Amino acid sequence: MDTPEGPPPQRLRTLPSRLTNQAAQTANRFVDQALGQAGVRRYHYALLAALEEYGPASQAALGRRTGIDRSDMVATVNDLAERRLLERAPDPDDRRRNIITITAAGRSQLTDLDRLLAAAQDEFLAPLPAADRRNLIDLLTRLVTHHGDKHA
Repeated sequence: MDTPEGPPPQRLRTLPSRLTNQAAQTANRFVDQALGQAGVRRYHYALLAALEEYGPASQAALGRRTGIDRSDMVATVNDLAERRLLERAPDPDDRRRNIITITAAGRSQLTDLDRLLAAAQDEFLAPLPAADRRNLIDLLTRLVTHHGDKHA
């Protein structure tokens, strides 16, 4: 990104870590704006997506699967439960634990959110043709898979 003073030093302009960070900031802005149209945040989407794909789960299991911290998970579950997008019920095997289930309204909301996010992804990736988009996804997936939780 150029500033009124000109471009950053060449060393910075060619650092993959800096470039991916800048791209991620832009992508996050597009995603946040898209989800904001529906009055939700990324945690809401992640939780609904995990429940739809994997089925009912405990809050702890959902937190591990989505990377949502325990305190944020409680707030996110409370918010989605108030909106009737998910249900929370005591686990019959361990009454100290809640099992979270997506509702029909939650599935419908998730479908709407998928459409908003698809548009945000298209906006973010606009300068790239389809083949480059697939290649970028492949390269990023390989990096994420390789590094996994080594530095989390």
